[in-house]
Amino acid sequence: MNILFIHQNFPGQFKHLAPALAAAGHRCTALTLRVKEPVNWKGVELLPYRVKRKQGGGTHPWLIETDTKVIRGEACFRAACALRDDGYTPDVIVAHPGWGESMFLRDVWPRARIGLYFELYHRSDTGDVAFDPEFDDGEGEARRLRIRMKNLNNMLNLPVGDMGISPTRYQADTFPMAFRKKIEVIHDGIDTDHVVPDPDAAIEIEGAGRLTRADEVITFVNRNLEPYRGYHVFMRALPRLLRERPGARVLIVGGDEVSYGARAPKGQTWKQIFIDEVRDQIPDADWARVHFLGRIEYDRFLSLLQVSRVHVYLTYPFVLSWSLLEAMSAGAAIVASDTAPVREVIKQGQTGRLVPFFDGNRLVEEVCALLEDSGARAALGRSAREFVQQGYDLRRVCLPRQIDWIGRLAMMRPGTVGD
Repeated sequence: MNILFIHQNFPGQFKHLAPALAAAGHRCTALTLRVKEPVNWKGVELLPYRVKRKQGGGTHPWLIETDTKVIRGEACFRAACALRDDGYTPDVIVAHPGWGESMFLRDVWPRARIGLYFELYHRSDTGDVAFDPEFDDGEGEARRLRIRMKNLNNMLNLPVGDMGISPTRYQADTFPMAFRKKIEVIHDGIDTDHVVPDPDAAIEIEGAGRLTRADEVITFVNRNLEPYRGYHVFMRALPRLLRERPGARVLIVGGDEVSYGARAPKGQTWKQIFIDEVRDQIPDADWARVHFLGRIEYDRFLSLLQVSRVHVYLTYPFVLSWSLLEAMSAGAAIVASDTAPVREVIKQGQTGRLVPFFDGNRLVEEVCALLEDSGARAALGRSAREFVQQGYDLRRVCLPRQIDWIGRLAMMRPGTVGD
């Protein structure tokens, strides 16, 4: 079977599925911006496509995001036409529609079965948009209209897909029923054979030396340090946390950019803004126990989770981070925000402890309580790992379900272009 993957940053969410299908004997191809020349990756032929058109000036602010997605959709359409004209015909297309690339694929290959990875439908009344009043955009009633326009890409992709997939129920349930009926909840999968507890784990930290399970290590991980992932809440809790735990080391992972939400004021980063806010509340001796590690390689990240005594995870009602499930698989004792996507995996007192997102004092109290109770930490860590093994294991649960999803997709009657 010819299977075509579409993802601007391939493999993205398809990093396990695509190689597994190639290993099973399917001819797997991917169109992506990530490579400049054709290359083979784990049996998948990666082909580049190029965005040549630039965004035009004078675009209405509510349409800027749609404009960029149509530009990518057109670029991917032209690359797909070139593939078709060279004789390539996919039986199945699997695409992430988030950047607009899948918008016109049905026009190129009307008989292909198309599966879409539905990540999030933006809601103005619930979810992330108006969750944090500190970062209110000042739009008032107009926010609802802007968010409706933001979902144009989702709406344009609805008739393209024959079936959908979403990694969590929270994410699937953000979509209107017209989408929801197409979407199956299947997570990308956690390699629980690799992400394991390790009593002998160690990590070298500049300024701290070699840290092990014998050390009191508190960890906080984001792709980027920003409000959407509760960085501001964690930093504001830090002065009290350091006072109450004079032997603790705090390891913070994350970049200076923005993955979600608004950018910091021009010339600044959210990381530095909140360092500056709390720094004068923290004596130099305590600040020396705080270590910003930036972005780190995966094996080092795993070692960090394995030495962690308490792992803190905070998020707006938004896409759930892989890092939380990886921390659970590593047997970490977790204190997390009591927000809808988190409640799907963190069961209060069973797989972790939940605190209100904005309550820094409760966060400190729960972290300190766990640091004082080795038995509670061990029990939470065991239950968290078992939960991930049972429902999110890559090889035994998620990948077989994804492959089955592909098989059922291939058997469907293809849809038609909705003009």
